[in-house]
Amino acid sequence: AFDFGIKYNILRKLRQRGFRVQVVPATATADEVMSYKPHGVFLSNGPGDPEALDYTHRAVRGLIGEVPIFGICLGHQILGFAFGGRTFKLKFGHRGANQPVKDLPTGKVAITSQNHGFAVDPGTLDPDEMEITQINLNDQTVEGMRHRKHAVFSVQYHPEASPGPHEADFLFDDFRKLILKAG
Repeated sequence: AFDFGIKYNILRKLRQRGFRVQVVPATATADEVMSYKPHGVFLSNGPGDPEALDYTHRAVRGLIGEVPIFGICLGHQILGFAFGGRTFKLKFGHRGANQPVKDLPTGKVAITSQNHGFAVDPGTLDPDEMEITQINLNDQTVEGMRHRKHAVFSVQYHPEASPGPHEADFLFDDFRKLILKAG
């Protein structure tokens, strides 16, 4: 798990699903991460402008296709950069435990907990590589994406939120399934 400002509850959610978690600093390289022989990589939440983290964009780019990757919040935005995308600053940001997010494949809506000021610009992502899977119903910004070929997915919100909505807890289970499928 990359630590960009990781919350303890994220580690708890991963351990509840049987993961042994090795936390690495935001400055870790792909080679350093792979030296632990991980079965998957988690990209945590954190504060700040994702564009400033070019060293992390490079590290994550080096991990794509090597192991399954799951990113949330800042980790979601870093994945956007790793795949050649960009972000933009939201006028007011998404704050609080009341952000409606629509899952595009199923049409289901979940109320999510969020705290961020940047969003992935969908127009900068290659649609042949990345699929937008979820959108914010208030402003139509990207809330979820996945790679079409590699075992990589991310969400902009906080599925570990506690207290708060627990509708997105299944994402940690999806990450586990992705790792088991990758063998």
